[in-house]
Amino acid sequence: MPRNRRIADALGKCGFIERAGQGSNRIFESCIRESKPLPDFTNTDAWQVSLTFHGQVQDPQFVKFLERIGREIQAPFDTHDFLLLDSIHRHKAAEESLKPRLSRLVELGVLESIGRGRGVQYLLSRRFYASIGKSGEYTRLKGLDRATNKALLLKHIKNISPGGCALEELEQVLPGVSRSFIQNLLRELRDERLISSSGQRRWTRWRLNSNDDEKA
Repeated sequence: MPRNRRIADALGKCGFIERAGQGSNRIFESCIRESKPLPDFTNTDAWQVSLTFHGQVQDPQFVKFLERIGREIQAPFDTHDFLLLDSIHRHKAAEESLKPRLSRLVELGVLESIGRGRGVQYLLSRRFYASIGKSGEYTRLKGLDRATNKALLLKHIKNISPGGCALEELEQVLPGVSRSFIQNLLRELRDERLISSSGQRRWTRWRLNSNDDEKA
């Protein structure tokens, strides 16, 4: 909102300013497009606006990616989309108010999701990492969710009684993950000789291997 509407109206009629509210959007979009730190309004108070720009380009490859993806998908990005892409590029959590827009960016192939439910995470698409010659980093980031889930299962099995854990109990550890995915993780842990199973079907119990089991 303008501090003095009469001055704002006069400047608008003279052509010195455009529609109110566009300036901040342009500032944020320009910083993100150029891979620069976001504008800093830290010292702004009720009487003055303090704005600091940092001119160092942090990731030139991200700039090229935004340019190329814009040409390929031919879909406009608004300020909220740029803010989301910037947060994910910096490996920061997206603001709650912006999260409903994540699905659109996934559909456009700009982002990819990892996991399900509350544990879902997002990263830039494979094409970004391929374009900067870091496909290995993409694979590492993509696999973090799997490794984390395995660690959670192993921790729970370790802390449970010697009688072992049923699959239904382990599903409570990873509520946003499908049963088949959990079963695959358990098989991997078993192949790594970290856990073992006994029983069949609904009576199967998973328990931590003892040192004697690991030596065998």
